[in-house]
Formats: sequence, structure tokens, C-alpha cells
Amino acid sequence: MSYQTEKEIAISAVIEAAKLCEKVRQDIPPALEKQDKSPVTVADFGSQAIICKALKEAFPDIPIVGEEDATEIRQSTSGDTIKKITDYVREIIPSATTDQVLDWIDYGNGKVTNKFWTLDPIDGTKGFLRQDQYAIALALIEDGEVKLGIMGCPALKLGTEETGFIFVAVKGEGSYKMSLTGGEWSKLQVVSQEDKTRFRFVESVEASHGDQDQQNAIAKAVGITTNSVRVDSQSKYGIVADGEAGLYLRLPNPKYPNYRENIWDHAAGSIVVEEAGGKVTDMYGKPLDFASASKMNDNRGVVVTNGLIHDTVISALSMMNSQ
Repeated sequence: MSYQTEKEIAISAVIEAAKLCEKVRQDIPPALEKQDKSPVTVADFGSQAIICKALKEAFPDIPIVGEEDATEIRQSTSGDTIKKITDYVREIIPSATTDQVLDWIDYGNGKVTNKFWTLDPIDGTKGFLRQDQYAIALALIEDGEVKLGIMGCPALKLGTEETGFIFVAVKGEGSYKMSLTGGEWSKLQVVSQEDKTRFRFVESVEASHGDQDQQNAIAKAVGITTNSVRVDSQSKYGIVADGEAGLYLRLPNPKYPNYRENIWDHAAGSIVVEEAGGKVTDMYGKPLDFASASKMNDNRGVVVTNGLIHDTVISALSMMNSQ
């Protein structure tokens, strides 16, 4: 199955959501960037509304498991937030009403089934506020596998190219990127260890998102001697898929032993890397479970590589954790 229709509609929806998110970011006063997260709320909900509307109209029988829902907005007495969200959505969909926008957001309240979409309307909240990296991540999961993944990364710059890309991968069809402003699609290929300038290591900006000491020790164990590149959001998957890094680790932070990853934080990125020739598992080498619940309860940590070093990384992790 080619998923051509699903791919076309999803790409269009993510591009439109990216336009909304960038408009919100342009309007954030500098004084609010570090103090007030309300712009993220506006962009999160606006992005989810646009994408869920498009998906539900085209595929009414496929549930959407999204990160947000409109419960708190509906219960709010001020109405200020929903007015802002609606105003931004209207810049993309002029006829949108407040009630419609709330309903579109809540289309994302679906449950994990045999076939469903999973959506993170803004992955990388703090990056968004800092005018840095964030991603709009959408994936279609069927029969326990990610079949289609789309990532919009409006702030991502790759090599000497322009800023802002969309990544797309269909199971068995390869992984591709295109500028968010349009143009030609280019096929992605992971990096080899011989390319010393690009065989790098990426990890999260936030220390709480992983075990940075162990992550850096593993990177050294596979021959990466340069400092890590720290990036917010699933943009890290795009960097690995594009061959600008050979390793991305998100190992459990010892301070949060019960934390489990959300499926929408990894589903789209994982297929983008795998279709570019890489490999994605948990820290024990187990495939990531996107089919059982909204959280990956049976997985611990995430290991993303160019494929060639994957077994070495898993072995190094096993040795370190057994000591």
C-alpha cells in the first residue's frame, strides 16, 4: 500500500500548521519568551486544530491520538486564549468559528487502535519559545507499525542550506526532505563513520530529558570525540536521517525512574530515520512500541543510529548498566 493520499493530505496539513506556528512565534514579545508559555498554548492548539480538521475530513474513520485537548479552554471563563487561537486559525482557514476550532482540537482525543494517527502539534516547547528548534510531528500507525511519518521543522538549518524543512517517509519507500517553502524533494541517507565531520552525536537541550553523562560516555565508546550537538524536539531525527549526525540518545534520567516516552514524541521521527537507512530501538535493542498505548510502557530510553553502530551502542549500554 502506497499511502499516497494520506501522505499528500498530511504534508499539506503540516505545512499549513507550520505557517500558523511561525506566525505565533513572530508575534511573541521578547519579554514573554522566558516567562510566559501562553504563546506555546496558542500555537499547540492552533496547529492541532488545523491538522485534525484536515485528517478528519479526509479520513473520518481513522482516530487521531493527539497531545492536546480543549477541555481547559472550554472551561476557561476569560475566553482570551480561545479567541487568540481562533484568530490565528482564521489566518489559515478564514471561515473558522470558535466552536469549530474547539471541535477540531478535540478530534485529537482518539484512542490507539489497529490504525490511527498520532500527532504532536508542537514538539519542543522551550525551543519554540527561544526562537530555536521545534517540530510538528505526525505519523500513521497500522498493524503495530509506523507506515507514514511527517515532520515539519520550521527552524531547522541543515549544512549550508536554507532554514525550514519538511521530512516525509513511507514504509518501504525511503525518506525525503523538502524546503517548507516548496521545491524539489531530496532523498535522505544516514552518515557513515568515515565522514568524521558529520559523524556526530545529538541529544536534547534539556538535561532532564536524559542521562547526559551516560549518553556522552556511549558516544565516546563508538568513536565520537566531538562535543554533542544539543537540539530541541524531533528535529534530532531529521538531523540523523539527513546524515548530519550518526547518533541520537535519549537515555532514562535517574531522577525520573518511572518516566515513559509518549508515542507522538518518536513515531514520525523513527520512520524518517529508518527509511534513510538508520535504526531506532530502546536502550535494550527492543523495537519501540507504538501500538499498545499513548505511552511506550514496555520501552526504556531511545537509541537512534546510522544502523552500522547500533549493535555496538546496545552492547556498550548493556555493559555499563551491568556494572
